Amino acid sequence: MQVLDSSSLDPVVLELGQLFVDAGHEISLVGGPVRDLFLRRTSPDLDFTTDATPDQTLRVAKKWADAHWEVGRAFGTIAFRKNGRGGVPLTIEVTTYRAEAYERDSRKPAVAFGTSLQDDLQRRDFTINSMALRLPAMELVDPFGGVRDLQAGVLRTPAAPESSFSDDPLRMLRAARFAAQLGITVHPDVHAAMTAMAERIDIISAERIRDELVKLICGADPRAGIDILVDTGLADHVLPELPALKLETDEHHRHKDVYQHSLQVLEQAAQLETGPEGAVPGPDFILRFAALMHDCGKPSTRRFEPAGAVSFRHHDVVGAKLVTKRMKALRFDNDSIKAVARLVELHMRFYGYGEAEWTDSAVRRYVADAGRLLPRLHRLTRSDVTTRNQRKADRLSFAYDDLEARITGLEAQEELASIRPDLDGAQIMGLLGLKPGPVVGRAYKFLLEERMEHGPLEREDAERRLAQWWAEQPEADDDSSYWRSGESAVAPVKKGTP
Repeated sequence: MQVLDSSSLDPVVLELGQLFVDAGHEISLVGGPVRDLFLRRTSPDLDFTTDATPDQTLRVAKKWADAHWEVGRAFGTIAFRKNGRGGVPLTIEVTTYRAEAYERDSRKPAVAFGTSLQDDLQRRDFTINSMALRLPAMELVDPFGGVRDLQAGVLRTPAAPESSFSDDPLRMLRAARFAAQLGITVHPDVHAAMTAMAERIDIISAERIRDELVKLICGADPRAGIDILVDTGLADHVLPELPALKLETDEHHRHKDVYQHSLQVLEQAAQLETGPEGAVPGPDFILRFAALMHDCGKPSTRRFEPAGAVSFRHHDVVGAKLVTKRMKALRFDNDSIKAVARLVELHMRFYGYGEAEWTDSAVRRYVADAGRLLPRLHRLTRSDVTTRNQRKADRLSFAYDDLEARITGLEAQEELASIRPDLDGAQIMGLLGLKPGPVVGRAYKFLLEERMEHGPLEREDAERRLAQWWAEQPEADDDSSYWRSGESAVAPVKKGTP
């Protein structure tokens, strides 16, 4: 019997264990928190398994906890919140021993409560998560060699992988996620079962798939996880845009391997993330997913030119539409969808700068179009350089250094991040004698374009330009196109006035 040191665990764990034992029940810390003890990591959540029913669990711990939830009661789970060491609130889930399996075409598992700890461990996803600590004795229970596999860096299932993945197909995505998070290798038997059963992932809800993908992309080595998804065919079902990037090449139509390029851009983008106080704290899913998907429009826009070159015209625009469609299907929130799609749409914008220096107006538009995504766009654009031609790489890097310096200089003068017209909506309505409506919006847009093109304007100059614009609008006439006395020193401008 192996007994582990309890000093690294929050005292709350042993308190809860003693409560259940005193009430005549078994309870064990299980799964990720036990695995993380061996990895010397702190698990944010605490999972327990017990022979107590949900009603019995409530009787034991309801008064002890600071709060509790019963939303998982049908699955045997009662959740608690309890302040732990240093007053840090801990999330605790206590689940009755159970076994669960998916019907062939069902998205929801059928739950049956079990009676033994070993049976409960056997139904779990992988051996590294099939370890438990009996409480309060801290006795390690490891019937399937989880410690051995963790030390060997290999991912195996406690039962046959086909049986495990049939019980819960989402485990196939978890295998790829653990490869990305823990730097662990998927056992060949597990890989083979994932390949054979990939289509089973179709019964899993989009929300659960989304959550696993986010964890994978934000892992320490997302490339490893993505390769597993593509190699096993899982990506064909959950993110088909990725395998589509493996475009065929031949000796007459050579071009960069788009799939491998995209993985390299993802890795380089992750390396440019900042610490908590920086502009893009990592891991940043928005930046990473945009980097992975930035060229997803290339397969549908690829054209072979007469001279033998390959073109991908407008793949940035097409890619933005494709990534929007995919993220909506995976039930991402609207803000995340818009952010990733915008980055994909803008990722080619810089290359015009490398060919010819932009005007100040073009720099303003670049900043305005990126908005709050500008720090991410900087990193995505720099990461998109994967050429082995060092001279070309240096040229692009120097050009982007110059662009960032231009942006910094203009920001110091003009507050580019919050560019607005030199006249606001109320001033426009007052000067033109208009009520709120589409015409005011057009006038506002005109002044914004003037601001982009020419930089900040004096009020008198802005009013003069607005007067000239208004004189050419179909809504203007001799009675309404005038400046109210006292609001402007600019003379009225009539239609046709030069």
